Amino acid sequence: MIIPDVELRKLVEQGYLPKGLNIGPSSVDLTLADSFSWPAPQKKQIVLGEMVPHEQVQTSRFVIEPNHFVLASTVESIRVPFNMAAYVEGRSSIGRLGLQIQNAGFIDAGFHGQITLELENQSSFPIVLQAGVRICQIVFVQMSAEAEKPYCGKYNGQTGATPSRLEVDPEFTKK
Repeated sequence: MIIPDVELRKLVEQGYLPKGLNIGPSSVDLTLADSFSWPAPQKKQIVLGEMVPHEQVQTSRFVIEPNHFVLASTVESIRVPFNMAAYVEGRSSIGRLGLQIQNAGFIDAGFHGQITLELENQSSFPIVLQAGVRICQIVFVQMSAEAEKPYCGKYNGQTGATPSRLEVDPEFTKK
């Protein structure tokens, strides 16, 4: 079940979401921060499970070129209750300009932190990203019960555009 505006306002009152957000009928808009990061492999390929160096920049305006990818972050830090999950969706008005907002937007019960967004410019023109713009929306869904083991993984508490931490997954750390 998707959580409606009445319940979303309660999440603000309970401290799961910050005050002052734009709450729609069934989602909450989140804004773009000034943190950007992108993979900068030292080889001509990325190998899953190997750490990949990233370039990072903090700026209020970032140009994403056509067919390029960048990690960004929301300004807002959120918490997901133990009896809910959430997912991030792009705003239609942004998508209609050719900017894909994420490709891994699911958020587990228990997560807390800023949301890292995976942005891709699918248009044939550069797109100027500006900090403070409403960039995406978060949708909360009710679970049938509280999670027995809420998320306490490698991205909890993240701030800014956080690179992949795939290399710490168990299948890559087993010796």
